[in-house]
Amino acid sequence: MADEPPGQDQAEPLDLVEESQRRRAADLEERVRKFVQPRGDERALDVGSGLGALALALAPHVREVVAVELRAERVDRARAIARDVTNVEFLVGDAQRLDFERGEFDLAGTLRTLHHVPRPELVVAELARVTRPGGTILVVDQLAPDDPLEALELDRFERARDPSHTRLLPDVDLRGLFDANRLVLVRAERQREERELERYLDLAGCYGDERKKAVTLAPAGTLTVAVGWYLLRRA
Repeated sequence: MADEPPGQDQAEPLDLVEESQRRRAADLEERVRKFVQPRGDERALDVGSGLGALALALAPHVREVVAVELRAERVDRARAIARDVTNVEFLVGDAQRLDFERGEFDLAGTLRTLHHVPRPELVVAELARVTRPGGTILVVDQLAPDDPLEALELDRFERARDPSHTRLLPDVDLRGLFDANRLVLVRAERQREERELERYLDLAGCYGDERKKAVTLAPAGTLTVAVGWYLLRRA
């Protein structure tokens, strides 16, 4: 996603993503602080952490952050980026099978990761499992359009741009996953993002024939997408 922090298994060139992440870090931190409203004493978990955008946004506002990312090279890069941050730990792990006990965390979140995993329902279930009763869960992800045909076309473009893309979920499906895991919705917001096509393709490392194909599949007009922010309470 344009200028988005990398998720669990994205393919963007790391230099471009790191530059983009640093440019947006202050805005993301402030948005996360206002939306989540942490107390300051939480043990937090960032699932599908990529280069650590969410973890670093949370770090000044919680006691401790554990960040889990599937790809070891991203974990190494995140550790280098966060070398001066003392309360964040980066680990290699699978968002769909977390290596933590039930209720270990006060706050758990995932930022733009669900559309990069084969089984997003497992990620939501794992977030619920490792969060203590009464704890808080943050889910942020790009949303599928309500029109199924429009959603199908957008997924085709996204997969051409980035083969790690699986499928965007609409708002109604995400809310169904939350209900299935007894997660109570505290607040939700929908953010509109406009994306410049050429930079968007650059971020995914999409060049050559793959780029030509992606351009032919790109939605007509301005590439505008919806990103859902959901804050939930573990029942």
